Amino acid sequence: MSTAKVKKKYTLFTGKQLLWLILPIVIEQIFSTSLGLFDSLMVSNINVPEAVRSNMSNAVGNVDYINNLIIQLFSAFATGGAIVTSQFLGAGNREQAQRSAKQMLMLVICISTAIGALCLALNWPIIKLFYGDVDGSTFSYQCIYFYVTAASFPFIGLFNACAALLRAQRKSFSTMASAAISCVVNVGLNAVFLFAFNMGVLGAGLATLFCRAVPAVFMLVLLGNRKNTVCVRIFEKFRFDGAMIKKILKIAIPSGIESALFQLGKLMTNTFVNAGVYATGSKSLQGLNENGELIYINVQANGNTIANQINNFASVVGGGVGTSCLTVIGQSVGAGDTDQVKYYMRRMFLLSYIANGICVGAILALVPFISQLYGYTAEAKEIGRHCLYFCLAFQFVTYPLSFTTPGILKATSDVKYVMYSAVASMFIMRVGLAFILTTDLIPGLPQLGAMGYWIGMCSDWVLRSLLFFSRLLSGRWKRSSGMLKADIGQSFEGSICRY
Repeated sequence: MSTAKVKKKYTLFTGKQLLWLILPIVIEQIFSTSLGLFDSLMVSNINVPEAVRSNMSNAVGNVDYINNLIIQLFSAFATGGAIVTSQFLGAGNREQAQRSAKQMLMLVICISTAIGALCLALNWPIIKLFYGDVDGSTFSYQCIYFYVTAASFPFIGLFNACAALLRAQRKSFSTMASAAISCVVNVGLNAVFLFAFNMGVLGAGLATLFCRAVPAVFMLVLLGNRKNTVCVRIFEKFRFDGAMIKKILKIAIPSGIESALFQLGKLMTNTFVNAGVYATGSKSLQGLNENGELIYINVQANGNTIANQINNFASVVGGGVGTSCLTVIGQSVGAGDTDQVKYYMRRMFLLSYIANGICVGAILALVPFISQLYGYTAEAKEIGRHCLYFCLAFQFVTYPLSFTTPGILKATSDVKYVMYSAVASMFIMRVGLAFILTTDLIPGLPQLGAMGYWIGMCSDWVLRSLLFFSRLLSGRWKRSSGMLKADIGQSFEGSICRY
């Protein structure tokens, strides 16, 4: 008699359901990523002297690093709530899913409003802290752009919270539609403010503000539909639930620290390029501002902006799969079957590698054409292309391991390990190595400018891959998910229903 083990067939997410979950998220991230790209592209092509265009575009790119750092905080809290909601949905506990969703949404709204107000009040000191060494005209452009975009932070928080909760219910088409609206509004208003009214960085900032407010309100309306599995309306009677907030924060705080410090590392390394010898040394070209005064064009910073913004596009597909893991793995954990969790982990990795390979290959082929869209000098474009060829070669192998894996681990609630590993890798490789390769403060060290930034970045990807994938193979994530006991279903159901 055959004793062969019968292979289980898992149907929590069919292939078609995975496709219709992941594809809209990828498209949504393409739209979202394009916001900063369109701002820089359109600012770099306005009808002003070349040096002014260059510094305006560089200012927009620099402030985007700060904005992304702050946005990651909102996203982390939204992620924490979405993971909890996904696990409740996987366990079939709709009432608790509803409660966790409302708590998270109100928490994110309060936090994003407070941070937005703080950034408006501390505009100049924040810009001075990170970009105090740039020339005067670029600094003033940065202050203007940051002041306007900081007013959009409450809308970003609202959008991220609503989007995370709709994804947890497998309604990723709604988030895609909202991101498309945001992109269209941004491009349309940029065209009006920049080319019709000649408003410069102020116009780019206003376009960004409106393109974040409109979709945020749209998403709130969608989330309030009573036909949803989880329906949230912010104007209904509400009070904070300490136990539920604690559960959300248990995931959100480590995730927020990890995400924020990751963006802080990118911001710090970008300041290395901006503050290096290239800002005023022989590698920079000179030009005139609108008053006819001599200024510098930082070709290394401009080349780095090109590389960063195009690389963001190369990362959207892999990032979309990683975001999808929060729903797929989160609901698998909630269902309480370890074998099913492992099955969907393998599927998500396979999808991540296929999608990442296709996207990175396409961007690699288009680099010479996309880089020409920027209104920068030929030298800056050449620097950007060299950096892109270098980082995209690494991205083929390392991106799924370094970014899909932490998404999977977060969905199992193994967020503390992700935080410690990501922060250590970022400070050792991304910040430490990039500083050594870009600084002019220590005599005798190589000064590689933008390429030094990307060497540090790729080294960080390699170390992250080793740390995260070894954790996944070790099986220690089961402890955080509550799936260690023999009676998996009862163990997990007991742990989740306490909340």
